[in-house]
Amino acid sequence: MAESTYNDAPSIIARRVAPSVAHALRDEVLAAAVAARLAHDRRTEQLVLDVAVSGGVAHVTGSVPSEADRELVRDAVRDVNGILAAWDLVAVERAGELAVADIGCGGRKQVPCAVGVDAVEQPGVDVVADLDGGLPFADASLDHVFAVHVLEHVADMVAVMAELHRVLKPTGVLHVLCPHWRHVNAAADPTHVRAIDPLTFRWFCDPARPDVPPWRPLCVSGTADTVHADLQPLAAGRADSAELARWFS
Repeated sequence: MAESTYNDAPSIIARRVAPSVAHALRDEVLAAAVAARLAHDRRTEQLVLDVAVSGGVAHVTGSVPSEADRELVRDAVRDVNGILAAWDLVAVERAGELAVADIGCGGRKQVPCAVGVDAVEQPGVDVVADLDGGLPFADASLDHVFAVHVLEHVADMVAVMAELHRVLKPTGVLHVLCPHWRHVNAAADPTHVRAIDPLTFRWFCDPARPDVPPWRPLCVSGTADTVHADLQPLAAGRADSAELARWFS
């Protein structure tokens, strides 16, 4: 896989990983923009990070000195116009390895280091479990959970989201990808049981029911065919009004 280094950011590699020729240039430009954003901010310019963009999704790996630095990186990446989501695997130094799970992974995990969870035993699945029956992880034990083409299939999305909230650390992130309800892909699969829109996730960020654990929207986007949501668990209450306005207005 070819790599291209952004000249003004020697410590940050902008790596093109676009699967589609039609979108390759867009992803290359976005990768360079993310690298420049990090390199030209004095708070992040000394960080050594690997940056790639695929399908408008930023993939950032590396390590940073503190949780505050990681938050700066996450905010900076998601602030770049055109980035649909940020699937970062940025570790905090001296905090140990990241704990990652990929639920409903099928035979293709999003990242090799993830624990693959699926209801059907097959290559790539590490744990066989029915997602509607709960997740086999301890409370606040995971740094990242990928839920890619999953939530449109589960019988009780509210219960599954509560489980995801339970197993993620307070600093953890849930990465969701679903078909947009307006696109034919949402209706073409008869195993889909619900339509999903970006506003679906506002319900979880500003819950009307006291039994629904709240989430913070880090980034929520909708294209013609896809809904992306990066969410972080909140201990209680509701998401900040400014963040609700930013992602759901």
